This record gives sequence, C-alpha cells and structure tokens, in this order.
Amino acid sequence: MSDLRPFSGFRPYSTPHLRIREVPWSNPVGADLREAQQAELDARYGTMEHDPNPPRAADAAVFLIAYERSTGQPLGCGGLRRLDTTTAEIKRVYVLPYARGSGVATAVLGALEARAKQMGFAVLMAEAGSAQPDGHRFYEFAGYRVVPNFGPYIASDGSTCYSKTIGAALEHRF
Repeated sequence: MSDLRPFSGFRPYSTPHLRIREVPWSNPVGADLREAQQAELDARYGTMEHDPNPPRAADAAVFLIAYERSTGQPLGCGGLRRLDTTTAEIKRVYVLPYARGSGVATAVLGALEARAKQMGFAVLMAEAGSAQPDGHRFYEFAGYRVVPNFGPYIASDGSTCYSKTIGAALEHRF
C-alpha cells in the first residue's frame, strides 16, 4: 500500500498544475524537502540554531506535499503541528526555488487550512524569523495577523508570530 493519499478536502487555493497529497512525516520526499528548507534557513541565518522547537514525527498532525500534476515532480510542502485541541501551528512551508512565484505555497497553505478545519482546529498559528521577509509577506497576504510570540518563540526577539481564525472548533473524531 502506498503512503501517498490524495488530499480529499476542499482546496480553495489549488491550481490546475498541482496535486497535493497527505503523506506521513517519514515520507522520504517530505524528508528531502524539509532538509532543503533547513539548508536554506541555515544559510540565511548563518547558523543551524535558528528554530527553538523544531517539529518531530510525533508532533506532526498533517504533512502535505505539492506535486506538479503532469510530471509528478515534488515542488513544495507544509505541515501542521497540534498545539492544543483547537489550535495548530503551521510548520515547514517550503517551495523549491525554481517553483517560487507559481502559487505552490499559497496552494499548500490553503490545503493546510482546509485540512485543519476538517480536523476541528479553529485557530492556526505561524512564525517567521528575522531572516524570512518572504515568510512575513506570505502570512500577512494570506490574512494572518501579527500576535504576541507564543510557546517556544516567547523569548525569541527575531521571531514574529501570526494567527488566523479559520472556524469554530469541532469535536475531534480521532
């Protein structure tokens, strides 16, 4: 049995050229995309110590990969980490450099928001660091508002945290 499942939720930001699939955190393509993201962030920050609380497999509530529909080439990814019964944090939204500006990140974020609603989350949180001006613009354009730093980012002067209410909390079915 394949570990790739088509994302069956409402995809308000999907594009005709993408197929978004939910995969386990252990998926090798997802691991490669996360590794590429971390290498880029390591270079931007000049250190490997820029995430005060990196996600682990046990933290992942959902992990999605966006594939080019016609070629099957992976282009980007993103995940959700459960913070509590009504709140999740967006983690590891990443698009390969050559695919940036083509709507991949927006489609991944839209699919994450739809999946979070399905799972009963009412609020999504996100964080972007000082070396990620593109991340700041991305979340703000998507309707996220700046909020006080939360959780592991409270003491991080270089972090800006965001929040977006996506709906009322539902009773969890898992």
